[in-house]
Order: sequence, then structure tokens, then C-alpha cells
Amino acid sequence: MPAEQRRKRIVSGSQPTGTLHIGNYVGALKSWVGNQDQYECLFLVADMYAIKNPEAIDAAKLREKTLEFAALFLACGIDPNKSTIFIQSQVPAHAQLAWVLSCLTPLERLQRQVYESESGGGVSTGLLLLPVLLAADILLYDTGFVPIGEDQRQHVEFVSYIARRFNSLYAPLMKSPQPLIRKKGTLIMGLDDPTVKMSKSIGATRKGHMIGLLDSAGDIKNAIMSAATDPGNTISFKHSKAGVKNLLVLYEALSGMSRADIEKELKDKSYELLKKHLVDLVADTLRPIQQKYYQIRDNTDYLEAILATGAEHARKIADPRIEMIKGAVGFRTGAKNLD
Repeated sequence: MPAEQRRKRIVSGSQPTGTLHIGNYVGALKSWVGNQDQYECLFLVADMYAIKNPEAIDAAKLREKTLEFAALFLACGIDPNKSTIFIQSQVPAHAQLAWVLSCLTPLERLQRQVYESESGGGVSTGLLLLPVLLAADILLYDTGFVPIGEDQRQHVEFVSYIARRFNSLYAPLMKSPQPLIRKKGTLIMGLDDPTVKMSKSIGATRKGHMIGLLDSAGDIKNAIMSAATDPGNTISFKHSKAGVKNLLVLYEALSGMSRADIEKELKDKSYELLKKHLVDLVADTLRPIQQKYYQIRDNTDYLEAILATGAEHARKIADPRIEMIKGAVGFRTGAKNLD
């Protein structure tokens, strides 16, 4: 279908390491679900990112985590009849384009990017090149929008820089994507430390930092009831300090209530009561997700079929694109080269 006749395309995904948590749901998965009717959506389980620190990865566990994340995408509401869900490594064009883009990316530009090393050791070449692979994921599909939080704007700016550089060196094949900034209030901070973003990697080593999407009711209760708060008893989006405000933002995101109604409901109430209300709200939100997840994981053939269909559809988009790109840089291809 000609580009002008189709819906704008969105590409996003998640690296299958650690545990998807309530911050991922509020900040990403929930908005992905809401985007499905408006955009053509491709959601990838980014398993290629996961091996950037090979000493920290077990191959069998990675295969299992890849299926876990795919099943959670579906359980949270990603509809395979509306969106394409696939495993990144099952579309070879991602790696092919990443190599082409890495060759035109100045090293000093990569070194200015912000990374989080999960190994705590030295920086691997794979870790250094993650922004290039991210750019390949996006540019491969002629992507219109990338759904991100405000804190991730620099990643889309880097992709646009790579697109412009490719176009100036070779041929105008790369469209700079636009950031689709998620609404304010979708950034959930750590329950134990509300000065840092809730993190899969931190949560893997620090109990009480996050709420996993598959956590039990008891674990949910323990995490919320032990969450950091502040001295005093002010419950206000404007005046409460970081700990209480973080709980209120999560309450707002899951309840759908306005801030005014939340403050009215909790006026003159204790932090303990706020936490108890939030325990119930989180448990009620995650219960149907968990039920659907276990139904999907109990039917591996169904899940594998969805991922195979998704990879096939992704390849139908990616393969012609990579052939044009290879031709533009001077490789001999099966398609007609661009002269």
C-alpha cells in the first residue's frame, strides 16, 4: 500500500531480561494497547539487546524470557489481529541494517549517548552499539512515530541524526520518525527510592523496588505497604514530596480518576489508607492480566504461531527495505540497484 494511503506506523518493544513491572505497564504497554486502532503497530521482543552482556545471560533462560514477554504483551491487551508481534532476531534485516548504520555512525557520537550497563563491568561493543540497533529497528520499517517517555527523547533524536546522515551519503530512503510522547504522569518511580525510575535491572536485585506484572497478591501488598513516603500527612499531587506523589501518580494511572477526585477521596486520610487503596487497585488491575498470561503460556503452540505469523509479516516489510538500502550503499542484490 502506498505510504500516503496507510496509517502511520509505530514500532516499539522491550528487551526480555528481568521482569516486566507496573511501571512498564503504565509507561508503555497500556499506551501501546491504546495506539492499536489509530496506528499500524509493530511490537518486538528485543532479544538481540539481551546478549550485550553475555556473561550475565543464560541461553535457555533467554528463550524462556522471550516467550514470557511475548505472552505478557498479549495478556496486557496487544491484539494480534490488530498489531504485529514478533521476535527481533527472527527478522535478519535488523542485524543487516544495524551493520550498515554502525559504519556511518561516528564513534564520538555513540560515546555521547547515555547507557546503563547492567553488568557493572566494562562496556562491551554490543552495549556501545545499542543505539545503532535501536535506529535499525525503527528505520527498517519506515516508521512514522516512536512512542516514548519524555526521558527518552534523545534516542529518537539520535535515530533522526542517523537517518539524515544516511540520506546525505547514499539515497533519500530514511524517514526521520517523530517522538510520540506519552502523557505526563506515566513515569513511575521506584517504590523504595522515588528519586529513580522504576527499573527491571534494579528490581532484580532490590526487593521492594518494583511490582512485577506476575507478582502475587502478597508481594504486591508488601511492596506497596513498605513504599517510601514522607514525614507528615499531606496527600496532594502538587504539595506532597516524591514518595507520596509517586503513589498518587500510580493511583491516577490505574484508576482513571482525575487528580481533583483522587485528592477529594483521600482528603485528611492517612498514608496507610492511601497504600491500602493502591494495593487493591494494583491487584485488581493485574489479576485479569495474570489470568490471561497463564492461559497463553499453557498453550505454547498458540503463542509460537502468533510469533511466527508476526515475524513473517515483519519480514514482508523489512526484506524489500533492506534490499533497497543494500543497493543504495553499493552491495549487489537480487533487487535492482539504485544508480
